[in-house]
Amino acid sequence: MTVGDEVIVEAGDLIPADGKLLTVASLKVDESALTGESLSVEKSLDEVPEGAALGDQTNRVFSGSFVTYGRASFEVTEVGMSTEVGKIAGLLKNASEKQTPLQKNLDDFGKKLSITILVFCGILFAISVIRGESIVNAFLFAVALAVAAIPEALSSIVTIVLSFGTQKMAKEHAIIRKLQAVEGLGSVSIICSDKTGTLTQNKMTVENYYVNGESVCSEEIDLKDPAQRELLMFSMLCNDSTNHDGQEIGDPTETALINLGSLLGEDYAQVRDEHPRLSEVPFDSDRKLMSTEHFIDGRYVMVVKGAVDVLLDRMSHIQDGKITEEDRVRIEVQNKHFSENGLRVLAFAFKTMEQEQGLTLNDENDLTFLGLISMMDPPRVESKDAVAECIKAGIKPIMITGDHKVTAAAIAKRIGILENMSEACEGAVIEDMTDEELQDFVPQISVYARVSPEHKIRIVRAWQEKGIIVAMTGDGVNDAPALKQSDIGVAMGITGSEVAKDAAAMVLTDDNFATIVKAVENGRNIFQNIKNAIQFLLSGNFAAILAVLYASLASLPVPFAPVHLLFINLLTDSLPAIALGLEPHNPEVMKEKPRAMGESILTKPFLTSIGVEGLCIGIMTMTAFMIGYRDGNAVLASTMAFGTLCSSRLVHGFNCKANKPIIFTKRFWNNTYLIGAFVLGWLLITGVLMIPALQEMFKVQTLTVAQLMTVYGLALLNLPVIQLLKWIRTRKK
Repeated sequence: MTVGDEVIVEAGDLIPADGKLLTVASLKVDESALTGESLSVEKSLDEVPEGAALGDQTNRVFSGSFVTYGRASFEVTEVGMSTEVGKIAGLLKNASEKQTPLQKNLDDFGKKLSITILVFCGILFAISVIRGESIVNAFLFAVALAVAAIPEALSSIVTIVLSFGTQKMAKEHAIIRKLQAVEGLGSVSIICSDKTGTLTQNKMTVENYYVNGESVCSEEIDLKDPAQRELLMFSMLCNDSTNHDGQEIGDPTETALINLGSLLGEDYAQVRDEHPRLSEVPFDSDRKLMSTEHFIDGRYVMVVKGAVDVLLDRMSHIQDGKITEEDRVRIEVQNKHFSENGLRVLAFAFKTMEQEQGLTLNDENDLTFLGLISMMDPPRVESKDAVAECIKAGIKPIMITGDHKVTAAAIAKRIGILENMSEACEGAVIEDMTDEELQDFVPQISVYARVSPEHKIRIVRAWQEKGIIVAMTGDGVNDAPALKQSDIGVAMGITGSEVAKDAAAMVLTDDNFATIVKAVENGRNIFQNIKNAIQFLLSGNFAAILAVLYASLASLPVPFAPVHLLFINLLTDSLPAIALGLEPHNPEVMKEKPRAMGESILTKPFLTSIGVEGLCIGIMTMTAFMIGYRDGNAVLASTMAFGTLCSSRLVHGFNCKANKPIIFTKRFWNNTYLIGAFVLGWLLITGVLMIPALQEMFKVQTLTVAQLMTVYGLALLNLPVIQLLKWIRTRKK
């Protein structure tokens, strides 16, 4: 196939290339892969304005879409990479994946920490050599201290914590494809979401009746009212859709009508059996009407449904008599009101026939107006609360859709994304903007309608250039480039294409915006838990460095043997740090603002906390050392310092659970992993101090009961002291 070929297609055919229509017979095409909108597009030969949005190019067909109704022929105008789907492939190839904030932070953190610790160890090595230690012993101790001080288990701890996070999120309908995305979600400041199926139910639903000159909400329909009951019955009769055991077949607007009947206790199948279709004039895109004939209450009745403007021209009566100009104006005003609120409107009319006859086009005149039915794809019940939760958490939700601006804005207003229409625009508005102009423009907009794949990727990049971390949701092939470009791409699991899933970092198994908000909460908690684990590791390591530095400067014996430092590093570091990473999640994190993109883990308040807490543990450790060294017994002093440091770090795990005091709250005891790590660690250090075989291995001396209680007492004293300091800091804030 090449440019210039003529192609004939009919219902069920996949369109193989882009082209311009030559002939059309009631053609409807599913372009959801390109536009993201699930409703089939009616095609015609009418010319469209140059530069119209993809979804508005009704005189063209596109590769990758398929025919759902009718038939047509078209001339091929583009093939291969020149087609719209080919252009998307090009965008996907050029889009670059981003490192998550945690990856960037840990890289930066590791470099700074390694340099700092190596400087400390170099200083201690020099002091040891100056004091007369052999170069070999001084070097071995410096290396042991470096091994103990650098938290090399951190990468393993982070991986374990993130893995547990993925399990929790999977239970909440979010499948993580890229592990680092778990934490990255916690840094998100912008969520760009598709409308159909994510914020909405992806299911057309009846919203209102307009009958007898009054608008009636679907929840207040009264079937005792003859006109309302008749409108319901006619809407099920002039209808080709079915619903068998939840399996809907037919046009979404028609299934909405029979589903309403089911909700009101009327079985559409029974209604059709009682009043079978005797003849019909099928719908076509030129007439915009559908007519069916039935035998109802002893008379032959033709039921007609279609576009309001078309039916109004064919009406001569309303149920009270002849239709007047005032009646027409009222109907038009009501139709405009429905349309301005993003509702799709169908008009219904009828005509009594003298006898059964095969309907013709000439019969669709001199009709009696019955009513209007308005429908829409309504928001998910939980969407409004999820959007409110986003805003409270400092996250801006943005709707990006291929649907019309009026429809998109109506949904956005309902769920709280949009406050006024000035915050909504169509993709054509940003078409000619430079990247710099777009960066200034995006903070003003909450709803983008009629967008192309190029628009989506430019919107995401504009936010990223402003230093903002962006999550992007999508399901179609057209969403894949933006999913890959965004910091966190989120694909739909139910309606999503394989291309979109492959480009995304996360897949929603329920296609629900509220699940993204839950994932953000999980991400924030996971980052906080990782930060708590880092605080635990660094404050304990800092205490060991301070103790060794003090001993060196005071010309005291070295407080720890290399084997002591390795024991601390392997056992009393790892278990509590992992347990802190598995701390139960706290919903309070959603009251905080997102972290800035360039914000380091090592912030000033964080470093201050590490310094103060490390100093407290270091003071307790050196106090134990000095008590043991009163009689000049260096081994006893080292034993008591080693025991105190190990025990203090185990106790300190409870201090690192939160930035505020929690000693008298339930939260102090809510982490069974931490309690288990504390008990196991305490048994291990007690075994090393008390069991003769282990004493020789770890170069420690037997302690008296008084000395052992001193070690335990100094270790436990860290808890009230540090909790008091947290209380003072909280009160100051």
